[in-house]
Amino acid sequence: MKKEDSQIKAYMAEDTVFNGSLSFEGTVRIDGKFEGQVHTDDTLIVGDAGHIRAEIFAGTVICMGLVEGTITATKKVEIHSNSKVVGNVKSPALYIELGGILDGSCDMTGKETKIIPLVKTEAKEKKVVAHPKQG
Repeated sequence: MKKEDSQIKAYMAEDTVFNGSLSFEGTVRIDGKFEGQVHTDDTLIVGDAGHIRAEIFAGTVICMGLVEGTITATKKVEIHSNSKVVGNVKSPALYIELGGILDGSCDMTGKETKIIPLVKTEAKEKKVVAHPKQG
């Protein structure tokens, strides 16, 4: 048994299917199917058989299965070999093991995203040109 497994507070087995919102303290491991939202300041482990389609807000996310959606982590995200994350990740630390897949974007700045134009747009002034009447 791995160190992180010894502290697991809840476990969803392979045959489990859950839709909704999940909030918890401690460590939760999901090996089943989950769809919805996850909110925790602690650790979410997506097991080898886990398939999550969710918006995840957590301290730490350890992915060994499949995650589809966004992950926002305050501590770190781990993507292990044979696992896949399809979606955007926002975390101060990211670990991707050889064979792990991140299909999306990653933001490790810890800042809110601001879109800054690369080219300044100048205010266009309409010029009125007087044409003499020809008659």
